[in-house]
Amino acid sequence: MTQASAHPDDPHYVHRTGWLRAAVLGANDGIISVGSLITGVAAATPDKGAVLVAGVAALIAGAMSMAAGEYISVSSQADTESADIHRERAALAQSPEAEEAELAAIYRSRGLSEATAALVARELSARDALAAHVRDELGLAEHLAARPLQAALASGVTFSSAAAVPLLAAWLAPAQAIGVVVAGVTVLALALLGALGAWAGAAPLLPATLRVVGWGLFAMAATALVGRLFGVSV
Repeated sequence: MTQASAHPDDPHYVHRTGWLRAAVLGANDGIISVGSLITGVAAATPDKGAVLVAGVAALIAGAMSMAAGEYISVSSQADTESADIHRERAALAQSPEAEEAELAAIYRSRGLSEATAALVARELSARDALAAHVRDELGLAEHLAARPLQAALASGVTFSSAAAVPLLAAWLAPAQAIGVVVAGVTVLALALLGALGAWAGAAPLLPATLRVVGWGLFAMAATALVGRLFGVSV
């Protein structure tokens, strides 16, 4: 059930950080990895068919890898969170007074007076002690909880969608200009990704756009430098 916002005229977007992080990561990786691969293969061979096959293979393998990686890593995070909550539940069952005192100490460290901290700890413990400890002792919140399947789907789908952009550019470009066209489209796609990510999180557009484009250019330049150093098109 969606709760009413405390700031209807100035909403917060922190609840989007879980899927937004995975989505931006997947899209960024899709654009850079597939765009760089296509550019490298196009430099190595004039065969447009080979370039497209390499691009499709990179898209499929990358999407599967991103989804699996997100699912496994976020599952590990979820396992850790679940274990911590289980230990907190056991501690509350064994020594509720000590846990309430621990909660009061947390509130005192945040600036409340001793009497106020004790009162807050007592009232929150009476209402839902576990929720209070999960939130204030463990620092976990429902909107930030690890969701492995959501992260995997967001990452895999956005990787595929973003990687399709340089792949489509390669398909439409003349065979002799694939490298140049794909490189240009990749930079434009990175700029759009940075702007969309900032918009979805209600963050400033320019810093996010420059960050995504800058790191994307750095990654492609580093790949090209490696190829030049070893005399191989990559």
